[in-house]
Amino acid sequence: MKKRTLALMMSLVLLLGITACGKPAASGSASDPAPEVSQPGISVGEPAKVMVMSGPTGVGAAKMMADSAAAGDAAAYNFTVVAGNDEVAPALAKGEVDIACIATNLAANLYNKQTDIKVLAVNTLGVLYVLEKGSSVSDVSSLKGKTIYATGKAANPEYILSHVLTQNGIDPVNDVDIQWMTPQEVTAKMAQSTDGVCMLPVPAATALMMKDAGVREALNVSAEWDKISENPLVMGCVVARTAFIQENPQLVEQFLAEYEQSINFMKDESNSATAAECVALFGITANAAIAAKAIPQCNLTYMAGEQMRTAIQNYYEVLFTADPASIGGGNPDDAFYYIP
Repeated sequence: MKKRTLALMMSLVLLLGITACGKPAASGSASDPAPEVSQPGISVGEPAKVMVMSGPTGVGAAKMMADSAAAGDAAAYNFTVVAGNDEVAPALAKGEVDIACIATNLAANLYNKQTDIKVLAVNTLGVLYVLEKGSSVSDVSSLKGKTIYATGKAANPEYILSHVLTQNGIDPVNDVDIQWMTPQEVTAKMAQSTDGVCMLPVPAATALMMKDAGVREALNVSAEWDKISENPLVMGCVVARTAFIQENPQLVEQFLAEYEQSINFMKDESNSATAAECVALFGITANAAIAAKAIPQCNLTYMAGEQMRTAIQNYYEVLFTADPASIGGGNPDDAFYYIP
């Protein structure tokens, strides 16, 4: 899998002047961006190893990544971008990474399989969308009898779609034909279809709509989730190895403060152009045009402490009901949550 490290990209970062991510907005802007981070701050012997994924769970870190690139050898963090959960999981299990942005169900699976981690914060809410060529899908009930091309089997998307369908009276096994594929395969199927229906996360959903003008957003899965649940859909989180937290408590607090600033900067509309450039530069999306349209749909958030624990626990209860294996067999105990 392709990996992009900041150490290899320093010259490109400086050439493009991406350090503008840390500059204040011009006076008169709608809102001020997050304050510029002063690197390196608290330092350990070597930079903390941080892994983020391409896609929504990595978007919130892009400002922080640019700050680290600007700091060069003085940076407190060394970021790596990878394609998916399957690369992050073994790195955490082997202690090759200190902090990582991952799917919430993966965090529970790792913990229940004896990977000693704690969840630090929620970084992403719902990012799934049902797309259609045509106009036959107006609500969840109209999915009955449809073939749905989707990505995310045995992960958050499968369990979320199953729950939404079930709560709307649709049997996900007998009433619909869900065909699980890669995002690339879903895109190809939609291109070949005259009336196709699919479910994708952003930015894959964004890229598909930009590529094919005949594809429209039919349903916002997050909105459908909100109709059937009092608790938010929490799809992405940031975790850290317990040993790293214990050995570097001040650095973890510094990381979380800077990470919250980064998320706030990335979702501030007044920073949209620069934010999109950051996301594309670090390979989190394919290009800045896709990033610009996808970032508002990424549902970036920063949720920590007791609020974070309550939201995740409630979400895990839904996943456990759908399939206990989805979270590794059980709802993690309180030791799983970082509550300073």
